[in-house]
Amino acid sequence: MGNRAGERHKGPKCIAILGPLESGKTTLFDAILARTGTRSDRAAHGDAAGYTMSVEAGFASTQFMDENITFVDCPGSVEFSFEAEAVLAACDAAVVVIDADDMKLPMLQLILRRLDALGLPRMVFVNKIDKTSVGVRDLLKELQPISSTPLLLRQIPMRQDGTVVGSIDLALERAYIYREHAPSEIAAIPDDEKARELEARFSMLETLADHDDLLLEQLLDDVEPPRDAVFDDLTADLREGSVTPVLIGTAQKGHGVLRLLKAIRHDVPDVTRVRQRLGLDANGETVVQVMKTVHTGHGGKISVARILAGSISDGAEIPGTGRVSGLYTFNGRDHAKGSSVGEGETAALGKLENVQTGDTLSTGKTAAPTLAKAVPPQPVFAMAVNPRERKDEVRLSSALQKLAEEDPSLILEQNQDTSETILRGQGEMHLRNARERLESRFQITVEANRPLVPYRETIRKQVQQRGRHKKQSGGHGQFGDVVLEIRPLPRGGGFEFTDTITGGVVPKQFIPSVETGVRDALHAGPLGFPVVDIAVNLADGSYHTVDSSDMAFQAAARLAMREGLASADPVLLEPILKVEIDTPSDATARITAILSQRRGQILGFDTRTDWPGWDRVDAMLPQAGIGDLIIELRSATAGAATYRTRFDHMAELTGRLADEVLNRKGKAA
Repeated sequence: MGNRAGERHKGPKCIAILGPLESGKTTLFDAILARTGTRSDRAAHGDAAGYTMSVEAGFASTQFMDENITFVDCPGSVEFSFEAEAVLAACDAAVVVIDADDMKLPMLQLILRRLDALGLPRMVFVNKIDKTSVGVRDLLKELQPISSTPLLLRQIPMRQDGTVVGSIDLALERAYIYREHAPSEIAAIPDDEKARELEARFSMLETLADHDDLLLEQLLDDVEPPRDAVFDDLTADLREGSVTPVLIGTAQKGHGVLRLLKAIRHDVPDVTRVRQRLGLDANGETVVQVMKTVHTGHGGKISVARILAGSISDGAEIPGTGRVSGLYTFNGRDHAKGSSVGEGETAALGKLENVQTGDTLSTGKTAAPTLAKAVPPQPVFAMAVNPRERKDEVRLSSALQKLAEEDPSLILEQNQDTSETILRGQGEMHLRNARERLESRFQITVEANRPLVPYRETIRKQVQQRGRHKKQSGGHGQFGDVVLEIRPLPRGGGFEFTDTITGGVVPKQFIPSVETGVRDALHAGPLGFPVVDIAVNLADGSYHTVDSSDMAFQAAARLAMREGLASADPVLLEPILKVEIDTPSDATARITAILSQRRGQILGFDTRTDWPGWDRVDAMLPQAGIGDLIIELRSATAGAATYRTRFDHMAELTGRLADEVLNRKGKAA
């Protein structure tokens, strides 16, 4: 490999800003807009002193030198991280914001792994450098094991009396003195910093030389490489995903922001590389990737999208989708009505009613194949929701559907077993935010409760029970007489109905009615729950030529079942789930203890394949223990652990726990 020419891709760019919770990425987002003159610097006026958590992707476009760049502030909380999925698919690169907090390393690893899977170039911005006591190179040594690519330090902090006063750019070999909320002042590298700078620069060049034979020869021959060649390598290695450049600063004070912007402008590829990454051959057509869906109060549905190829105008017809009705560009965080947008730009398209987040749209005659459909993770928290006022039931259903459309990681479910409307999501805060939006945006007050556990009941012994329904009220009466043999089936056996009638003691036309009555009785057994794993045989009975009817035999069967089940040693069943938990290894012991406290049965654990420092724990856990499990898991792992479940089997529940369930059932009834 020789030296690679540094082709600079001009044109509109789209950059995602990611980072663990409280790393300062929203502060960096605002600082970028302030530095480019798009909006006033909130931090300069003290507005950013408090911590504000972003819960949805925020878009802002700005002009830096000769380029239009759209930045997307992606939520840092794991509960809202799915917001970034559709965004990242259409971005040119990501800026990952970190600080020197080793508690955030597992969350940082999750972010870097996701970028690896997408093949998305990334830079790391070490924030709050003025509050970092650990050396930045020591910090990178700690971070390197969780990065699949070499972390390439491009700047080192410059300290005076223990305080960070500026940075040294290792590529430019130039010092910058920080000026709060103003461009840094260029200065010569202080004499007492030169040795440290030379060492750090040589380390940077060594990493670059891994992908450049000419640079390697120059280093071996102790020849200073041309500065332009160094920048070409920095650019090429970022675009190829060979390295992860690391820059430093303090976003709240505007430090390091200008150097970051210049690196983005010079090194990050444009939408051409996105098309290559997604395997898109536009064939001259306009292709649009939808990054987010928003339902506005007055403008209706808005689809925020990036133009991957071609251009699109207000009023454009998208075959199979509809007509764009309203086109808005971003001016900072504000929207401005536009007439058209071109390749690489990000815009909001109005009233494309059938379009979902993650969809790929095309103006071609045939529908575009989906380039990057985001699949939501399995929900880990749930709440049953009901409107406080019954008149809001229809409005609530519509509002929930809109919320789920805006945020596909919200799953709406109508549970037939418990007759509940259940909203499932990624955590307590995620669902609390959804509830707040229902009340603030849609003016619907809701009651939220923990979803009911779908308990069942079965029997332990076989019984034979007669059921006779006889009623005389003048004219034709009602008569039905059945003898049922009721026996338990193995767990998971379901329900079986047979008959061994001989001699026509129950006419054939009434046997289906007997089965209907039996099935009706299974909806709620003597303990109050649906009955499962049971076999019923119609063994005998009698009828009346005039008074027998379908309804009479149904009633007789229900009576026989009610009395028979009560005498067949009924027992409560609870659902048991197979649980698979991913956790940082240092928390595995805490995780197994949490599961044991919830009556979990540990099946085993092993290292997570290709995830250094992580384990996967397998267990069986009663569904009753799942409710707030994710809160404890995240508390034990700084927010990093997650789990997946699937139903495994039903198991008997007896003793005090069963009594508590039955008491709650009685009170609810």
